Amino acid sequence: MALIPPFFIDTVIAIGKQTGTGSSIHKQWIGTGFLYGTFQNVNAEDPSKSEYKIHLVTNKHVLKNQKNIILRFNPQDGQAATDFPVALTKEDGSFVWTGHPVPNVDVAVIGLNGQMLVDAGMKFDYFKSESNILTKQNMIDEQVSEGDFIYVLGFPMGMMPSDRQHVIIRGGIIARIRDVFENRNNSFTIDSLVFPGNSGGPVIIKPESTSIQGTKAMTKAALIGIVKSYIPYTDVAVSQQTGKARITFEENSGLANVETVDKITESIAADIQRNAVV
Repeated sequence: MALIPPFFIDTVIAIGKQTGTGSSIHKQWIGTGFLYGTFQNVNAEDPSKSEYKIHLVTNKHVLKNQKNIILRFNPQDGQAATDFPVALTKEDGSFVWTGHPVPNVDVAVIGLNGQMLVDAGMKFDYFKSESNILTKQNMIDEQVSEGDFIYVLGFPMGMMPSDRQHVIIRGGIIARIRDVFENRNNSFTIDSLVFPGNSGGPVIIKPESTSIQGTKAMTKAALIGIVKSYIPYTDVAVSQQTGKARITFEENSGLANVETVDKITESIAADIQRNAVV
């Protein structure tokens, strides 16, 4: 029994940075990304297949201030993982990646050559725009609500096997989404522990076979958003003698912000337009 389609796991990519050379190379895993395929057309040679434009999706803050990153993929033959270097700036100094045009929407995308990954023998897949996602309107139509179960896929705290890429999956629920449906907020809130390294990971709604009377059951797993950040809370230690704050502690509240799929598709549209102009 599987509640997450196995190929969903193959969409998730570890993002890292590499320093040093030769025997002193050091790799640090800084975030998560996933592959998203935007439907283009039906394959002319094989009508049973469709063609997609593939993008890596992650957060702006994962890529910001980085000159180069590495993307880790697992080969099809079970060999050790392969790390692909990606330069984040072009020769003219402009960014390779495109961020969502609204500054506080934390989504960034990079166009990828899927055929290059196929030729290199990499094991990968992607969320398909016409069948594996729920936009905001889709979620409204499907009566998605607070309390619905979700999965968060990613690499918390850079947890990575030394020779492979295996994603960590954690559960949770939608904690607040009504303000998104009412156009009062761009992101929604989930109750799930996420940590540094989870940033940019996909959020998947869990399929359910039952529902309360008068509501719909969610019959399939689907991408509903991308992890933006955990929500911290602060506590203050106060001196009993002076009554003044001495130390401030910041802790993970167990809640996290999630950008909707709409912000992903808007970012991809901006990237396609930017590169078409160039």
